[in-house]
Amino acid sequence: MTRIPSKTEILDWIADHPGQTSKRDIAKAFGIKGADRIDLKRVLKELEDEGHLEKRRKTYRDPDRLPPVTVLQVLAPNADGDLFAKPLEWHGEGAEPRVLFIARKAEPALGEGDRILARLQEVRGEDHQYEARLIRKIGANPARVLGIFRKGAEGGRIVPIDKGADKEWMVAPDATHGAKDGELVQAEQAGPRGRMGLPRARVVERLGDPGAPRAVSLIAIHQHGIPDAFPDDAVAEADRAKPAGLGDREDLRDLPLVTIDPPDARDRDDAVLAMPDDDPKNAGGHILWVAIADVAHYVRPGSALDREARKRGNSTYFPDRVVPMLPDRLSGDLCSLHEGVPRACIAVRMVIDAQGNKISHRFTRGLMASAGALAYAEVQDARDGRPNDKTAALMEDVIAPLYAAYGALTKARAARQPLDLDLPERRIELSEDGHVTSVKFRDRLDAHRLIEEFMVLANVAAAEELTRLRRPLIFRVHEEPSPEKLDALREVAAASGFTLAKGQVLQTRHLNDLLDQAMGTEFSELINLSTLRSMTQAYYTPEHFGHFGLALRSYAHFTSPIRRYADLIVHRALITAHGWGKDGLSPQEIDELEATAEHISQTERRSMEAERDTTDRYLAAYLSERVGNEFTGRISGIARFGVFVKLDETGADGLIPIRELGNEYFHHDREAQTLMGADTGLEIGIGQRVTVRLSEAVPVTGGLTLELLSIDDKALPRSGPRKRGKPPRRAPARAKAKAAKTRRKVIRKRK
Repeated sequence: MTRIPSKTEILDWIADHPGQTSKRDIAKAFGIKGADRIDLKRVLKELEDEGHLEKRRKTYRDPDRLPPVTVLQVLAPNADGDLFAKPLEWHGEGAEPRVLFIARKAEPALGEGDRILARLQEVRGEDHQYEARLIRKIGANPARVLGIFRKGAEGGRIVPIDKGADKEWMVAPDATHGAKDGELVQAEQAGPRGRMGLPRARVVERLGDPGAPRAVSLIAIHQHGIPDAFPDDAVAEADRAKPAGLGDREDLRDLPLVTIDPPDARDRDDAVLAMPDDDPKNAGGHILWVAIADVAHYVRPGSALDREARKRGNSTYFPDRVVPMLPDRLSGDLCSLHEGVPRACIAVRMVIDAQGNKISHRFTRGLMASAGALAYAEVQDARDGRPNDKTAALMEDVIAPLYAAYGALTKARAARQPLDLDLPERRIELSEDGHVTSVKFRDRLDAHRLIEEFMVLANVAAAEELTRLRRPLIFRVHEEPSPEKLDALREVAAASGFTLAKGQVLQTRHLNDLLDQAMGTEFSELINLSTLRSMTQAYYTPEHFGHFGLALRSYAHFTSPIRRYADLIVHRALITAHGWGKDGLSPQEIDELEATAEHISQTERRSMEAERDTTDRYLAAYLSERVGNEFTGRISGIARFGVFVKLDETGADGLIPIRELGNEYFHHDREAQTLMGADTGLEIGIGQRVTVRLSEAVPVTGGLTLELLSIDDKALPRSGPRKRGKPPRRAPARAKAKAAKTRRKVIRKRK
């Protein structure tokens, strides 16, 4: 008879192998076979009854875990001077884990009884189970300032870069954090407010040269007026919040919902689950669950948190930091669907048929516990036959059904034909000191598309539910392109040898036909970019206009209430519509829906501009060390003052000033988007391949200046002294012959 492991051995195994927690995995690890598995099952059941384990479907998990962000209470220092802390949110039945606080330089001193919001990291082989890093003290919300440090005889001063700041800040000699004269620094208030004289500050972060990469996003935040400091009353409100209990909520904790996010995600606000539908009337169908963090439970209408969230409108994301819509106590803790931690949610259960069409849906307000915090790449690897310890245990019951449901949703997408643009997304990678190490294009995995399709379907269900119940809400709408922009797109398509149908009601399938024509040709990126530029910008409104790009009649944002105020409005509308509580949409909010929609549309554009400016500055800083190098690219825009080029390697946009094109005068044709030389007849248009030399890169502005070396692999024709004159006229027959020749060349390349 095989020896059955002790309870301690089993618990140690599960702790060391969190991804291998099924009974089969445990039996295999201890060499238990045949009838001995009955005894193993008995031991596991005893551990479950004793509260050491909890069973979810076919796996056993240790319930005694802390969330990665949580509130701690600092204990008295021990004999060695170490500070330990007590977790205030503990769901396990065993002894509370020991948490060691790790202090960093320039952080305020902590004492016994202080409550702090901290980020935790599990450790093994020590006399404590977690190490904590301070995010901030609970109840403390010191004012922050970004400015230039000026060294003085005693300490120094900080000159804020914010144009609206009218005071400098004094810095004591022991609070400079080693800052040097002229450095950009971030500091926080030191001492009480309202004292006579200049306010005092403590330097908490040195950012170096104001033109250096780490300063880029902070400068953009201030330039665009993005609020990055929470008011005291909003922070205090968040600090008072406690985790939601079950109450009248539907208990969803037995559902193996999982979150799938980037590996560095801190706010996990959506979880998914799929399973086959066993209803014989829906053969081949699926049941989909999408659970979203119940932010409305914590952010009540008219509260300080609500006022600040509406003011911000959304979170803003930069390569090196995030400006969140909600304080970290909510965004990183209570509203984040951490693995194994009970969290309040609003969920929708959807039934789809084998073709991916939604048959029905049901919304509920519940309490869930994530069965796994997964990353896109590891989910895709598991699907492709390379599971790791964590995903192996979830393959059969979670990951495989998700992909099966995704397969059905792709059929519905193909029938609906939303706009299918193929534009690579850049990812700027930074070193620890904030310098750009590389610029890569993000991989587009099926795992990404899976989550997108689930979220789109949940957003559709929310819009349809509220429309059915005749409840006011904010829609996400996208109108079709204007006739002028469509004509411009047709010009670009024709110049590349393609056609865009005219004289009929425009549908996304017509644009997809154009994209299909260009696919695989040298004009593919140009046509995708030109199609994107022809689109109007999506926005928020209480009016029901539909979403052209997604080819949907009803669409609302429901799935990201941590980072978008529009989603919070939709959540409140659902709460009111179903009578789930008093934290739904208030009458005042209903009266102000139009103004709110316009405001958050503007804050979204503000964030997009700040993010774009920051990316441009990072790219300029990255390329500043390569001035004089040659690059290949494609002409992406034509203006009277010059030519815009998108570089192949980084996707950065640079300008060739008109003066760099030669001595001749160039005539600008705005409709055809071309420049034509008066002497040589050189025609420069969108989509042409070019080789350029980088002549200047200015990180402060993000500007790149280029010198044109060749067009379509041909050297530039020489011209005499610059003079104004009419461009040479091209005979109609000759022009037609050239166009026909171009089309034949394109067709041959495509074949």
